[in-house]
Amino acid sequence: MNPTFKGTVFNIQRYSINDGPGIRTTVFLKGCPLECLWCDNPESQKDLPELLYLDSLCTKCLRCLRMCTAGATALDQEGKVRIDRKICKTCGACVRACLPTARTIAGQMMTVGEVMEIVNKDALFFRNSGGGVTFSGGEPCSQPEFLMSLLQESRKRGFHTALDTSGYVSWRVLSLILEWVDLVLFDIKHMDPKKHKKLTGVDNRRILRNFKRMLAMGKDVIVRMPLIPGLNDSGQNIDELGRWLTDSKMIEVHLLPYHRLGMNKYLALGLPYPLNHTRQFEKEELNEIKEKLKSYGLRVIIS
Repeated sequence: MNPTFKGTVFNIQRYSINDGPGIRTTVFLKGCPLECLWCDNPESQKDLPELLYLDSLCTKCLRCLRMCTAGATALDQEGKVRIDRKICKTCGACVRACLPTARTIAGQMMTVGEVMEIVNKDALFFRNSGGGVTFSGGEPCSQPEFLMSLLQESRKRGFHTALDTSGYVSWRVLSLILEWVDLVLFDIKHMDPKKHKKLTGVDNRRILRNFKRMLAMGKDVIVRMPLIPGLNDSGQNIDELGRWLTDSKMIEVHLLPYHRLGMNKYLALGLPYPLNHTRQFEKEELNEIKEKLKSYGLRVIIS
């Protein structure tokens, strides 16, 4: 393991309780081959740092205009600050000049040593709670060498390791990574390959194939299903998932109901929000889906 090896990280969330057992530190790596319509971390999809700007926080001090050497920031005819992202260099000068913090950079280059220095601060919580470190994204396997180094260093320190993955990665790469993983949090978004491609940009054949291979390795796996009204919550899809997981001897599923917490991130990236008219689930609907999956002998948790 080379502690100076670098990768792109967009968040490190300490005291996380939803990304595996116990109290955990979740390290979010940038880059993802999927473009899920419901993605609540759109800043994770591209592998390079990105500028986020929220007009609602801007006080129009215009310090950003003076600091932008690329000419990417300007006032439009209505007096609003606009960003030309095609010429923005993401240098961070405007972020440093922004007093109300309307601007931030999503993603920074960090060494393995720098990441582990932060993770290690929670070592006592890991030991006392049965927790550990989780690597998420984006798709963490999009940075395989960096991820592998982080996993190896985590194991060296005796930390329980979890990988939160879409499964859309070559088996050659994934199999090497899994040697250093104690628990896999594996996303299954839709059972139909055509509908999966429509919703995420890729079909699911590689994903489902990798899932079977992981089980054959004897890996500890929890399925996580993002649940989106009108997109993947049909009775047919839920039944297909239940049957398929039963055949795979899978016993635990975590349902992740749709929410709108990521909406402001799309605005900050200058992107339209894809599911602007999508409603959220009623509690009764979620319980019905939970019971349907439980009828297949699965342990089901609504997260």
